[in-house]
Amino acid sequence: MNVPAEPLSTSSAPTPPVRGDAPRGDLLVRLDACLRLLEAPRTPADQGSGRIDAAALRRELEAAGLAAARLEQQLLASDQELGRVTAELTVSRQELADRELRLREIFASRSWRLTAPVRVIGRLLRRLRMLLGRVGGEATSALPAAAPAEPPALSAPRPGRPPPPAAQRLRIATLAAAAPEVSVIIPVFNQIPYTLACLDSIARALPRVPFEVIVVDDASSDATASELAGRDDIRYLRNPENLGFIGACNRGAAEARGRLLMFLNNDTTVEPGWLDRLVETLEQHPEAGLVGSKLIYPDGRLQEAGGIVFADASGWNWGRLGSPDDPAVNYLRDVDYCSGAAILVRADLFRRLGGFDTRYAPAYYEDTDLAFGIRSLGFRVLYQPLSRVVHYEGVTSGTDLGAGIKRHQTLNRPRFLEKWQADLARHGSPADLPAAADRRPAFRMLVVDATTPTPDQDSGSVDMVNLLRIVSDLGGRVTFVPEDNFAHAGRYTEELQGAGVECIHAPFFRTMHDFLRARGAEFDVVLMARGPHAARHIDEVRRHCPQAPVIFDTVDLHFLRVDRRAELTGDPALRAEAARLRTLELDMIRRSDATLVRSIEEKRLLDAQGVGERVSILPLIREVPDRMPPREGRAGVIFVGGFRHDPNVDAVCWFVAEVWPRVRRALPDAVFRIVGSNVPPEVAALAGNGVEVVGFVPDIAPLMERALVSVAPLRYGAGLKGKLATSFMHGLPAVATPVAVEGMVLDPDEAVLVADDPAGFADAVIRLHRDDALWRRLAEEGAAFCRREFGLPVNGRRIARLLADLGVPVAAPPDRAAAE
Repeated sequence: MNVPAEPLSTSSAPTPPVRGDAPRGDLLVRLDACLRLLEAPRTPADQGSGRIDAAALRRELEAAGLAAARLEQQLLASDQELGRVTAELTVSRQELADRELRLREIFASRSWRLTAPVRVIGRLLRRLRMLLGRVGGEATSALPAAAPAEPPALSAPRPGRPPPPAAQRLRIATLAAAAPEVSVIIPVFNQIPYTLACLDSIARALPRVPFEVIVVDDASSDATASELAGRDDIRYLRNPENLGFIGACNRGAAEARGRLLMFLNNDTTVEPGWLDRLVETLEQHPEAGLVGSKLIYPDGRLQEAGGIVFADASGWNWGRLGSPDDPAVNYLRDVDYCSGAAILVRADLFRRLGGFDTRYAPAYYEDTDLAFGIRSLGFRVLYQPLSRVVHYEGVTSGTDLGAGIKRHQTLNRPRFLEKWQADLARHGSPADLPAAADRRPAFRMLVVDATTPTPDQDSGSVDMVNLLRIVSDLGGRVTFVPEDNFAHAGRYTEELQGAGVECIHAPFFRTMHDFLRARGAEFDVVLMARGPHAARHIDEVRRHCPQAPVIFDTVDLHFLRVDRRAELTGDPALRAEAARLRTLELDMIRRSDATLVRSIEEKRLLDAQGVGERVSILPLIREVPDRMPPREGRAGVIFVGGFRHDPNVDAVCWFVAEVWPRVRRALPDAVFRIVGSNVPPEVAALAGNGVEVVGFVPDIAPLMERALVSVAPLRYGAGLKGKLATSFMHGLPAVATPVAVEGMVLDPDEAVLVADDPAGFADAVIRLHRDDALWRRLAEEGAAFCRREFGLPVNGRRIARLLADLGVPVAAPPDRAAAE
């Protein structure tokens, strides 16, 4: 209800806000009034009872709420305007890049060369007209404006090259010993200040992986030899004569001991994680043979996010001169090639190809040729944005295409075209941008959820991350939008980007409206998670993505969970909320092309509601280890769950109050550990009497593998319970309520003991402490059930079948075993 606030007295009012800041100032005034009411002197009767002027406080709080709402609207409007401008700027930059590439294509065309004499004659005629005008005494400004004598620049000028950081000559503490995993090969020709800066940066950003550094001096004439020959933290090789970039790299590779070769230009400086991220990528993707870094100019602008090669063998650095943080350039993806300034390649593949092809000596196109060769062997070529390298570009070879070594970039293009013409026939032209930057996905999926998944904090996030992983393995390119806040969630966002998911975030987009208007037409399928969040945007998704079928992922049926809580508490407000959610979720199901639920019970419920025709069951999605830890050395009881989920708060409070005292009477030394994020005060207060409130831990595996029994004492909820899957996948038997095991389709006493009252629950916990044979049987059954129902392979088949039924062109997942 809108109640006007009473005016404040002049003496007590705070300083008025400055002009233009009215909503914020109004909010501060109202909050100050509330504080004064709370602090106001009271009558003796009030002081004894603790009463305050409730009516006045209520009015001030309502007024403060209105002021806060106005401020929120103002901020939202500002955010939307900023998002609009940012999006338009991004589009404008891309259009500029497209036009520059088109000009480049024109200038390289045969028709442009054939008409060169006409343009020369035109320039001579214009100069003659100017001379005649001057002879006749006319002002040159009266003549038509002359066209430029030279064609316009093909691209924005390169940033000026600053000098390298001052040399500190830091020692590189290599972990190579006698068997390095990676050989870092740095070819150099003069430019010792840049080489020292490169080596210093490696010393500051030491990789975790064992490595060696090989510097190949290509007959430098400066101080390179005197600076480096005596260092014992690198392997210094000197060529008696200059072999060029290709020859120097091939010599370094011949001397390398690592199973992986990292080619690194000497005019680079590396940032933390530069090498480890590349190594992790090849370990996680054995079907890949080469991976390259993100290259950044010293002024902070992007130099390259993977390279594009067109059918005529011309190339383009994707994202050049844009923001290195733009979501469009920040996800792992297949690329045509990566610049040889910073690439990691499997040594055996490099040697199978004979190293860098000497037909391109001394340099240029050898890195592009290597990428095409890697693909010809059946391996992928990837770009990893989480590996960041600053590249000064052109320090040794320059940037003039018509002079010095750089001129070989033009000379080697026809050689490359001749060698790879059959492959290049499918590569199109600059008109295919931006699709050409990511040309290999079989389909593109937009995924909309409330926030970025946090898999070390809640079970639902584990399932979402694994779903995205499966979609990627099926050939899909996923674009993920955290619609509730558009926030970059730090390492959680980076983990998705490193796995190949494009993550949309501010300031590049701030609203679903702006994002869908700019990008909606490119998606083949849309997945929207959680009813309350999906319902906000279903209309705009249908408007801007008319070509894409919509999948509604319920995660769990929210209305069912809230309705069960209402039954438990008798709260009429919860009953009303459950009814509202029922209407919302059933409407989303009707408006979607497919709906996902977690359990057979939820599917039956929707069938009974008459909306189950297009509903499929997609249970929990887990990666199950092959080997389970043994029983020996285990002790204690554990509960795992995030406490933003109300059923988990209720569960541990009930367990500690009703069950745990019975367990302690039988097992006086037993310990109960409560593990989970966002612990509220009522859970923290449970500590004592053998209860340890551990809270959030980044990796729960060590705790799960030391525990003897897991408990899931849920009294209400919906969907499948991730805490049971977590127990099963760690070989840990569990005791659970009927609500917790709902939908798991287990036989009685298979994998888990079920009890619905405090005495029965306590007895089950005690039995698992005392009965070794029962413990081992349940552990084996739980692991087998988890693999059978929740494993990645079985869920991959379910998702592939769903997408195929919707007409989405899925690809077969990569054969990782064959690649290995």
